[in-house]
Amino acid sequence: MLNDIKRDAQTRMGKSIDALKHDLSRLRTGRASTTLVDGIKVPYYGSDMPLNQVATVALADGRSIVITPFEKNMVGPVEKALLASDLGITPTTAGTVIRLNMPPLTEERRRELAKHVSHEGENAKIAIRNVRRDALQHVKDLLKEKKITEDEERRADEDIQKITDQFVKEVDKLAKSKEEELMSM
Repeated sequence: MLNDIKRDAQTRMGKSIDALKHDLSRLRTGRASTTLVDGIKVPYYGSDMPLNQVATVALADGRSIVITPFEKNMVGPVEKALLASDLGITPTTAGTVIRLNMPPLTEERRRELAKHVSHEGENAKIAIRNVRRDALQHVKDLLKEKKITEDEERRADEDIQKITDQFVKEVDKLAKSKEEELMSM
């Protein structure tokens, strides 16, 4: 019973870490990354399709992304979808190839992004603490139902806290490395 609660808490905390990694990977750092365009949908024959299903997305160099639609008639819709997205980058079209050039980040924008990173990290920590609270509540419920002893409850509380501390350290490490990446460019 207690092991199931700990395993469930660990799994849910791991999902919070994964969500944070995903959010941070989509953050524009001045360096080109194909994950920047992952969330963009393109109208394709009446339905919205992810960009990577209607075009090839590749890195040309460290500062530009090259998008090549599979069909010539999709160049316009892909370009419109990129303009409508929240990327803040104007696509350059040359025939059937669309290029996104990453402008260098200003110092002010880097500081804004660093604040955003710490905010995302704090949200992940909150999610982890909520998982801890749920797990501790399950343990207390077992104690009330007399399915475990007080010693087992105390040990389980300590174990859950250790797991929580481990995941909070992971969040801090991820946020710190992303902030360093932002500020070093």
